[in-house]
Amino acid sequence: MTLRTTAWASVLLAGTMALAAWPAAPARAAETMVKCELSYNLQGWSIIYKHAEGAGTVTCDNGQSAPVKISVVGGGLTAGKFRVTDGKGEITRVHGIAEVFGDYVQAGAEAGVGKSAHAQVLTKGTTSLALTGTGQGIDLGVSVGKFTIARP
Repeated sequence: MTLRTTAWASVLLAGTMALAAWPAAPARAAETMVKCELSYNLQGWSIIYKHAEGAGTVTCDNGQSAPVKISVVGGGLTAGKFRVTDGKGEITRVHGIAEVFGDYVQAGAEAGVGKSAHAQVLTKGTTSLALTGTGQGIDLGVSVGKFTIARP
């Protein structure tokens, strides 16, 4: 009986040592946060329903980049027509460019006639997107909607 117990103890010890030697490096690599920037142009309109479309490029500090399509839809008490040129966005709390794509929650108040400045912070879970840009048009109201970054 002692020989059998010793054999099982040896097998258990060998298995435990093999699991302890298993590499944990992939879990460490997933913890690295990446900062990405969005450059974009956007134009749209709103009459209670808000709709805008545009295009841009996302570039991350880990070397990844991709062209993107942008769409904005929503509703509220809004009216106007607008265009954002040379817009910039800072995307934080992502691990890579794949996490940039998707729908961001948007809420804001707009008031502008002629040339205007635009700044807004949007969220998608724990990911933040801070947008800035200059534009022109007429826009007035309060709206809620979504800002979508997608592959073209």
